[in-house]
This record gives sequence, C-alpha cells and structure tokens, in this order.
Amino acid sequence: MRAVGYTVPGPIDRPDSLLDIELPRPQPAGRDILVQVRAISVNPADTKLRASARPPAGEWKVLGYDVAGIVVEIGPEVTMFAHGDEVFYAGDITRSGGNAEFHLVDERIVGHKPRSLGWAEAAALPLTSIAAWEALFDRLDVKRSVSGANSLLIIGGAGGVGSIAVQLARQLTDLEVIATASRQDTREWVAQLGAHHVIDHRKPLSAEIEAARLSAPGFVFSTTHTEAHLPEITRLIAPQGRLALIDDPEVFDIVPLKIKTVSVHWELMFARPMHKTADMIEQAHLLDELARLVDAGTIRTTLAEHFGSISAENLKHAHAFVESGRARGKAVLEGFPG
Repeated sequence: MRAVGYTVPGPIDRPDSLLDIELPRPQPAGRDILVQVRAISVNPADTKLRASARPPAGEWKVLGYDVAGIVVEIGPEVTMFAHGDEVFYAGDITRSGGNAEFHLVDERIVGHKPRSLGWAEAAALPLTSIAAWEALFDRLDVKRSVSGANSLLIIGGAGGVGSIAVQLARQLTDLEVIATASRQDTREWVAQLGAHHVIDHRKPLSAEIEAARLSAPGFVFSTTHTEAHLPEITRLIAPQGRLALIDDPEVFDIVPLKIKTVSVHWELMFARPMHKTADMIEQAHLLDELARLVDAGTIRTTLAEHFGSISAENLKHAHAFVESGRARGKAVLEGFPG
C-alpha cells in the first residue's frame, strides 16, 4: 500500500523529511478495524513528531492522527463496526499513523462519520474535537460554576482546538465565551464560530479583559504559548478558577496561582489510547455525539485549507503551513493521487 513516512527526524525543508513509500497492507486482530483512508488532516502533533521522533532502525515512521475513511476489514473481537461503515477518528500516537492507504485502529476510539460531511470536512474534526471536549467537560468541568464567574477565556481561538472549543462552549454551555485572535481574518473566523468577545493575545490579556469591561473568567483554556501568557492568566483569572492547557511549556511555575486557589489541568487526548484506560471507549462515544451535533447543524467543520491529495510533497506543504503560525482551523488532504 502507498504511504508517506520518514526514517530520520528533522526540519520539513529537508528533502527526506517526508517520502512516498510502499508498505505491506496491515491485517486486523483483536478489536482493531482496518480502514481505507479517504482523507487526513495535519496537527501540531504531526510536525512535532516529524521533527523529533525517530523510528526503530530499519523501519519507517508514518504519521497522521486524523482520519476519515471506510471500514474494509474487522478483527475477531470487533462488535461496534462492520465492513462498509464510514468512520472518523484521531488514532493512537503509539501506533503507526493514518498517512497511508490502509490504517489499523482500535474500535474503541472510532466514531461514525457525520453523514452530512464529505471526507475532508470530517477528517478536520476528530483530534481537535476530542482535545477540546475533554478539556472543557472532563478537565475544566465547565458546567460546574466558579463562584459566579460565568465566563471562559480560550487563548488561541482560531487554532484547530480553539476553533472547536469556541463552538462547543457557545453551543453546549451558558458561558460567556471570550476568545483571543490577533489578525483581522482570525478575529472574523472566531466571531463567526460563536465567540461573544474577541481580544488580542499580542497585547496584555488582563488589560484587554479590562478594556472590554469583561468580568474575570472562571475558566481559562490555553491552547498555545501558555508559558508566555501565564503571568497574565494569573492576573485575570477569577479566584478559585480553573486553568487547562494542551501545549508544552519549557518552564511552568504554577506557584503564583496559589493565592487565588486556581487548579491546573493538563489535557492530552492521546492519554486514553496510549494507556489503554478502562474508559477509552469514551472517545468513541464522544465522536458519535460530535457527529450527531454536526448533522444537526449545531457544530460545523473547521476545515480551512485543502492541500490536495495525500502525497509527500503535499504533506510537506501542509506541515510547513501548520508550523508557520499563520494557520487557522485545520489543514486537510484527501485521497491518493492516480
């Protein structure tokens, strides 16, 4: 089968950073399903792994942690899917990824694809939706109020995770949703997704909150540059507030948050499949509920850039775009050439 992979990690501008390759078609066992891949999307996880993760000697590293496709084979223990089902999912970072014609995935982290979406539109959603959903409802527990501080600040509202978090918070809660964006196009994007207020993260966030005459948010969801924003988060968050983050700060001093009794929550959407947690099937339930919300018109796809068919050259362009800091929503590729 055709796939895109690499053997040596490094920058995207290196000729062998991503290559078109041929691999054996995998065979499902246990609770795995084999999916014929129709579309994929690119996340920061892909670019970080490509730059740093080395495969075992003599093997290829295949990335890709957003897939929409069709079930073509099932393992002997599969109970949730059948041949021909249309699915979407984010996969497991400890296993080979979906940048291939066929991909194995555990059925417990797979959802039924929204009927109203095409392949590319569906592939834009799984990873970021799981991350946003788990951060908001499992980690921050946003439906449990914080001393009357009924607002949520989403830092990086135009990014992949932010674009879904804005929608989920606006549509599924009564929170006042404040999102950050810096460019005119990203500010408009975030407003269209449902943010009540948009502030500029290039400026001091506490001053932006004050200038907009907004109350101190009880919840802060930081999707990017948390290390740089932490002093401002400490100033603006309400006492007894809750902070969630998904990025990887080199230095993260939470001691200043003690004076407000702020709790800090990490979100890594790969944690359930990585550790085979007893509740990993919750990701399948989550994706099925997301599909229902999409088909009902409540949530929309965050596809923003289509990079053509699935090939090493097109994936290089998509990786470079995601790394540029100019991206909004999701970058997607669809189908294999020829």
